[in-house]
Amino acid sequence: MPSTDGLDHHGSHQDLLCTDPASAQGAIDAIIVPTARRPAYLKGAAELALALDCTLVTLHSKEWTSAVKAAQRLPQSVDLIAIDVPDSAQLRLPNWETSRLLAGTVFDRAKRTDLSTKRNLGLALSRLLGWSRVLFLDDDITGLKPADVRQASGLLDTHSAVGLHIGGFPDHSVVCHAYRQSGGTQQAFIGGGALAVQVELSGSFFPDIYNDDWFFLLGDKGLRSVAVSGEVRQYPYDPFRSPDRARAEELGDTLAEGIYWLLDQDRSIIDADQAHWARFLVQRRHFIERVLNMVKHDGTLEPKDKTRRVEALRGSLGRLALITPRLCDDYLRAWTTDRQRWQRHLQKLPTWQIQQHPEPVQPQLALAELRHPGSPHLTWRPGGQYKRPPKPMDPTSLRREAQPPRQGHLTGVGQ
Repeated sequence: MPSTDGLDHHGSHQDLLCTDPASAQGAIDAIIVPTARRPAYLKGAAELALALDCTLVTLHSKEWTSAVKAAQRLPQSVDLIAIDVPDSAQLRLPNWETSRLLAGTVFDRAKRTDLSTKRNLGLALSRLLGWSRVLFLDDDITGLKPADVRQASGLLDTHSAVGLHIGGFPDHSVVCHAYRQSGGTQQAFIGGGALAVQVELSGSFFPDIYNDDWFFLLGDKGLRSVAVSGEVRQYPYDPFRSPDRARAEELGDTLAEGIYWLLDQDRSIIDADQAHWARFLVQRRHFIERVLNMVKHDGTLEPKDKTRRVEALRGSLGRLALITPRLCDDYLRAWTTDRQRWQRHLQKLPTWQIQQHPEPVQPQLALAELRHPGSPHLTWRPGGQYKRPPKPMDPTSLRREAQPPRQGHLTGVGQ
């Protein structure tokens, strides 16, 4: 059983993870960094890519960053593929039932974040380029050690994913931050912030919801074979800056905690029916109310800090009141459909890069497969080996859609 100091919350899910040491260290083909921050935040990932002699993929959106800025800022020795990620409607990714279910509701995250889109794009790109082992890394992660990553890669011989423990500032939801800071026992679980993945064994996707990485780690009935090894650190941030953050997290936090509550007790995802959710939603409300009471009686907090925590927790409770057992059950059914849809999507990705080309496939060929026909070409900036113009290829050996566009359509090609 997990460590817990209450009947309404599990403060740790660590017992679900394997901690056996790797028998041998392994290599990583690429580091994939979804980013919305200034390119200076990519320095650690670039240094890690150089140390591991692997490709660095940076996926850019929002106003603070771009592929051009990353290529200008990062060392030319980095084997870089920097991609500007457009609206998801332009990308050849499945139409998710989970997203359709939440569209137009207060739970719709589509306009707030594109993190899950970037992670799914990274998975598809890895398939197209024939990469076997990749490391997902958030742009607020530091303290990166090459030996830890090689150790995690070695564990991929027997596990589908390996997370690096995130130390420093804890990787928690707003509710769990308030709980921990008021004296509760809370341990961080692994997640997409620092996650090594065995691409061939990855039949999961990242849904557009908070805790998308917890869903990615799941199989049909429970947690896939997942391990933890090594440690990184996360930059600190203010989880209580706005109650909107707590509101945006609540559905994903409730669903993930409700599923992992069952797994902690050696039960199955199949047990997460409406009766389970009816019980768990009451349990979740009791937990947040308990945390709210802990905050109110925390004599170490300044009045301003206490007010912000109280407002955040009330925001969580307000959003929780809109979550029904039927919604939770419908979401899991839609998620099951999406997992099957994702697996079919991966199977349809072309294998020409492995079957017909002894030379590594140039990124523009793979990027052409990642956009909807008729959508603008994805813009990218190369570095390292991809800085050179592509070698001529036999066009008859490629599908028409996979042929590279004319020079200039892909930013940086041939420069």
